[in-house]
Amino acid sequence: MDSDIFSAFFAIFCGAAVLASFALYTRQPLIVAYIVLGVALGPFGFSVITEVSHIAEMAEVGIIFLLFLLGLDMQPKALISVLRSATHIALISSAAFALIGAGVGFAFGFSVTESLIIGMASMFSSTIIGIKLLPTTVLHHKHTGELMIGLLLLQDFIAIFCLLVLLSGDEGRVEVKQLVLALAALPLLVLGAFLFVKYVLLKLITRFDRFHEYIFLVAIGWCLGLAELAELCNLSAEIGAFIAGISLATSPIAQYIALNLKPLRDFFLVLFFFSLGAQLNIALLPQVLIAAVVYASLILVAKPVIFYGLLRQQSEKKSLAWDIGFRLGQISEFSLLIVFVAVSTNLIGEKASLLIQTAAIFSFVISSYIVIFNFPNPIAVSDKLRRD
Repeated sequence: MDSDIFSAFFAIFCGAAVLASFALYTRQPLIVAYIVLGVALGPFGFSVITEVSHIAEMAEVGIIFLLFLLGLDMQPKALISVLRSATHIALISSAAFALIGAGVGFAFGFSVTESLIIGMASMFSSTIIGIKLLPTTVLHHKHTGELMIGLLLLQDFIAIFCLLVLLSGDEGRVEVKQLVLALAALPLLVLGAFLFVKYVLLKLITRFDRFHEYIFLVAIGWCLGLAELAELCNLSAEIGAFIAGISLATSPIAQYIALNLKPLRDFFLVLFFFSLGAQLNIALLPQVLIAAVVYASLILVAKPVIFYGLLRQQSEKKSLAWDIGFRLGQISEFSLLIVFVAVSTNLIGEKASLLIQTAAIFSFVISSYIVIFNFPNPIAVSDKLRRD
């Protein structure tokens, strides 16, 4: 087993290094290179790596670290203010996207349940792409970054509700007990996290701050520990990780932790995009290709336009409204989790599952191109747009 993991890591990271070099020379987004590598080396490509499930499970850690780092960069007062102003935008836009997705499902002959789940999967935007392509200076200090994070967090809460519906039993009936427990657990988790940081964690860090390895381990333990606790409370690991980060955001050590965890986050994000490509069954692709192209195209057009309209109604500047609209103009990795849950509960078939996965990847790739070639981002091929 150890040799299998080593061989898989060798193939993934050596292949990623080669394709990333080619992508940079040809001015292509690195994210696309990782997805293409997954398609090529995965079980539906050349079958160099046949067991993708273990890689996918490890890759989820990258999303958890990403949310933890987001929390470290967000001041609690600013977050509360943004959530107040962004709530109606998140709710209205999610409803509009759900109608578009369900309409595509009905138009291409999917069942009512499958169409509703396609609509459900359309409601969210990618946290990874949205934040990965946002310059750090914008993320830390500007209204754009705060507003994006607020919208993504609100979408995460909506996604948790959707997952509870899918996991709650036959025919998608809502298990009220699970939902109430999740809603009750959220404020308790936040309060407990801030109290623990204030009276325990910061005292330990202050006492042993000479040992950098210790701070590194405590930060990872705090992130993963609260992520696991959140899952036990019927919340998501991502929300737990974000709470872990924001509970440390006001401490002097926050930026030191963020700086040291970024390479670890990037390591797992390479695995995430690789596993995304590797799980795409290209043999069945012709069956859903036209539907996937139509679906992805509608999402890529509708999301920027709807976000633009809602943000302009809130008196945001035109440039900011378009910027956020295009950065959030794709399907989410949460949609893939919804697909996994829906398949495991026999609510959708393989064809509907493949449609959502294919459209999600199309939207990831095209949205990345749009942002990288038109808006400031850390991996822009143009020096004019590159912002760290």
